[in-house]
Amino acid sequence: MDETQIASLLKSSDLFPIPQSLKLSYGTAGFRGDATLLASTVYRVGILSSLRSLKLAPSTIGLMITASQNKVSDNGVKVSDPSGGMLSQEWEPFADQIANASSPQKLVALIREFVEREEISIGDGKGEVWLARDTRPSGEALLRAAEIGVSSVSGCVAVDYSSAALDDGANGVGGEKMEVLKGYLRNLDIEIRNTGRDGGVLNEIVGADFVQKEKVVPLGFGVNDVGLRCVSFDGDADRLVYFYVSSGEKKIELLDGDKILSLFALFVKEQLNVLDDGCCRLGVVQTAYANGASTDYLKGLGLEVVFAKTGVKRLHKKAAEFDVGIYFEANGHGTILFSEDYVSLLVDKRKGLSEGSDEYNAVSRLVAVSKLINQAVGDAISGLLLVEVVLRHMGWSVQKWHELYKDLPSRQVKVEVPDRTAVVTTREETEALRPLGIQDAINGEIRKYKRGRAFIRPSGTEDVVRVYAEASTQEDADSLADSVAQLVKSFLGSS
Repeated sequence: MDETQIASLLKSSDLFPIPQSLKLSYGTAGFRGDATLLASTVYRVGILSSLRSLKLAPSTIGLMITASQNKVSDNGVKVSDPSGGMLSQEWEPFADQIANASSPQKLVALIREFVEREEISIGDGKGEVWLARDTRPSGEALLRAAEIGVSSVSGCVAVDYSSAALDDGANGVGGEKMEVLKGYLRNLDIEIRNTGRDGGVLNEIVGADFVQKEKVVPLGFGVNDVGLRCVSFDGDADRLVYFYVSSGEKKIELLDGDKILSLFALFVKEQLNVLDDGCCRLGVVQTAYANGASTDYLKGLGLEVVFAKTGVKRLHKKAAEFDVGIYFEANGHGTILFSEDYVSLLVDKRKGLSEGSDEYNAVSRLVAVSKLINQAVGDAISGLLLVEVVLRHMGWSVQKWHELYKDLPSRQVKVEVPDRTAVVTTREETEALRPLGIQDAINGEIRKYKRGRAFIRPSGTEDVVRVYAEASTQEDADSLADSVAQLVKSFLGSS
């Protein structure tokens, strides 16, 4: 194990200190005991499950939280091998050792020794652990502990089929309407926070804009929400971003508009692959501000990716050129457009398909998406509903969704200039046409950095030129942004 992996395990294990005098033994039913004492045990079994999955890769391991016939105040955890049977007895001594390890340091030492002995490769492969629990009140918190344990091993993801989600309503209209909608959709298990009814102020330390820019939890969210699927609306509910709390601090893992776009594009493409008739032109529209990793991911799916100038109306117009066009800005504003002709084609096609067949179901899903999503301009509520449907369909946790790709580090700066109109860009804003020579100079800076990309564009509202830069490391992204900003000052002067 490398130092990064060791640090990750030490940090996450600090969240689940082992109770004094706790002594457990892994038996036929796994570990069982008083539910209030089991968080550290379940967390550590999550680690074991990840290691088991990596050892048997590419196999999925099951982790079940239950105490079967025991009283409700008890709970337990057990592991299922890929066959569906119990954990191999050869691994039970290791389970006992890590469950009873007296400190994070002792725990990591045991894991390190076991990984070396079993020749388990961490970081090179992909492990997957399916999580489940019974209905005991203690189960939800223990499930989160398991999820953190699984995810603390590099390359491993926990698949939680729990439907529960938390919604930050930004103290705006979206929270109020979600409360109403819950009454109609009984299968939508979601808790609404920041509805404005408790005196919260609209968009103040809450909402999609705050979460996306600051990358910290909004008010009303915190340590008790670690690992849970969360979503933030903006004040007027026309955009959304997802996130989950990654530790006991305020830090979050953000799933912005690029991630939502990628999820929707993957789902739609999978349905089209089932049909395999070549009748649909599927396109994805991004702006220059889209993270380069998302663009690479989408192109890797074989999708047609085009760019439009910043602004929803421009993305919308471009998306309308396709049979199915998907667009999102990183801020969470976007939608999916279906041409009327293509929807009519789908409806007619379904009439000739056998009900329940793969093709019939794929057509039905696409038609349903065209009805669910707000094609007029997009909104947070229909976006949330589609995300929840797709995740349920995929059987994905928010963590697995997040691992579709890893964002490249980026930085945005603005440079005050005497005349912003001196900068003229291409229609997609990816390159500068004026001042003459500045794009060549920018390209020269980009070539200095691994996975470097940068562009400039004039602000639409103030005399500044905006600079965006990304690279393989945050240090390089910062350096590239600073270099391009200096070029802007050199070519245009500074005010």
